[in-house]
Amino acid sequence: MVQTNNLQQMVSLDDFERLASQSLDRNALDYYRSGAQDMITLRENQRAFDRIVVRPRILRDVSHVDTRTTVLGAEVASPVCIAPTAMQRMAHPDGECATVRAAKRRQTCMVLSSWSTTSVEDVAKAAAEIETEVGSPESPRWLQLYIYKDREATKRLIERAQDAGFTAIALTVDTPFLGRRLADMRNKFQLPPHLTMANFADQAKARVAASANDADSAAENSSGLATYVASQIDPTLSWEHVAWVKRVARIPVLVKGVLTAEDAELAVQAGVDGIIVSNHGGRQLDTAAATIDALEEVCKAVRGRVEVFLDGGVRRGTDVLKALALGARAVFLGRPILWALSCGGEEAVVQMLDLINEELRLAMALTGCVSVKDITRDHVRMPAQPRL
Repeated sequence: MVQTNNLQQMVSLDDFERLASQSLDRNALDYYRSGAQDMITLRENQRAFDRIVVRPRILRDVSHVDTRTTVLGAEVASPVCIAPTAMQRMAHPDGECATVRAAKRRQTCMVLSSWSTTSVEDVAKAAAEIETEVGSPESPRWLQLYIYKDREATKRLIERAQDAGFTAIALTVDTPFLGRRLADMRNKFQLPPHLTMANFADQAKARVAASANDADSAAENSSGLATYVASQIDPTLSWEHVAWVKRVARIPVLVKGVLTAEDAELAVQAGVDGIIVSNHGGRQLDTAAATIDALEEVCKAVRGRVEVFLDGGVRRGTDVLKALALGARAVFLGRPILWALSCGGEEAVVQMLDLINEELRLAMALTGCVSVKDITRDHVRMPAQPRL
């Protein structure tokens, strides 16, 4: 565990990553930080934000800046939300419970991974406890979903999430197979034996073992997670499966993993309730577009018919402002949550959220925006489309 005095020295989200890299074991650190193949898209997710120029407006009364907004109709204190990241108890013993408590304390949306090391029921219980303790207002909680070959198991998870008070399903649509993640292959990544995919009682679905010990492994140097995905996740995923999820769910359904105008239009036609522009944190198809480079294309295709969100590469308050200017309703943080968790659990996640939200308020003030509705396309200038 990182000492409190070290946390007090944090002044940027990158500081959390640097400190986390000193405490996490190699299996977890490489799993969290790595991307697909040469990790070009992983790096571009951040670099692409740097190429966008902010156009400030001056001489406006910015004595009070309000970051409140809504996501799928639910009020949140800020457009900075929490993305689904798997296996959070590798970062901290409290894992997903610490994250949902932090989300509740800062009234923001949290998306729980299907591959959580804490069950949907236990996460809901932790959220209810913090509401009782500090009287925090209700904030949205979504479930990220993979479609398993075992369709009944998928259906049961949707139903359990609904019963536990989750308010939307974010269906991941970019993972028919796992991207080629070289660090995990070298480490023969496996979930530590004291942890499980807690949403599944079936041991075949609950455990991620090193593939070298797995008789079904296609290659001896595959990671355990690649073997898991190949054995459990349905590669026949199509728009019909999106329709199936919508029939099963009583709550809104978003698709996560859209990067093109063509797929955005198909998603709207399929009746989804929202789109998350995502490249899986650069962990699936290397040299795919950075999410901020794809965002405006998707938003133009959607034409306001559903809400559009973004994850990937957000590290500064100015990044949040740029994403909102290009059409995102809100952004979702992934790896920064993991780094904060590993640095100090719930309190460190709260501190990290406070830090980026303070940066956002400053960015809004310095661009003459007193509410998120004031942030428009005129506040940014895009570069020529970069070459990867």
